[in-house]
Amino acid sequence: MKRASIVLMVIALAGTALLIVKLHSLHARRDSVGQSMCIRGQTAPNFALQSLDGNTVHLSDFHGRAVLLHFWSTSWLPCRVVQWFEQMHRQYGPEGLQVVGIAIDDTDKKDIAEYASNLGVDYPILLGRESVGDSYGDLRDLPVTIYVGRDGKIIEKVPGVKEHDEIEAEVKKALSPRW
Repeated sequence: MKRASIVLMVIALAGTALLIVKLHSLHARRDSVGQSMCIRGQTAPNFALQSLDGNTVHLSDFHGRAVLLHFWSTSWLPCRVVQWFEQMHRQYGPEGLQVVGIAIDDTDKKDIAEYASNLGVDYPILLGRESVGDSYGDLRDLPVTIYVGRDGKIIEKVPGVKEHDEIEAEVKKALSPRW
């Protein structure tokens, strides 16, 4: 009886270990697919998105500039971060920073424009597409900010909201010739 209990326990432990390994493998594979094009040091994926004023904007249009890509949604409550991005846009724009908002939203263009206007946003707002979001990895938990250096390489991908000093530090990294 003792031997049978030990054998069952070993089988249960081995089964549990296999299940944990399988779940970890599926999670890692999902993350690697979602993150495949958004890895620090890699070239940021180019895109062609429509701006609120109807122009087509490409990431490559900002070649040589540091770019702060801010993926957001109108369902995200207005926050001081957008005002900080606007401040960074004005303060560091002359040094080569370009802030770009990308609305990942099912809301129509008019509502997105009104939302951005109410927040006092002066930097370009683009209408995101799922394919662009996919190329930048997992954007399910908006907002997500991606910092791109002057050389077009990803410096950092930051989910959620950070403090002003942390944002400014990433902006300075993006602006510097070497990070």
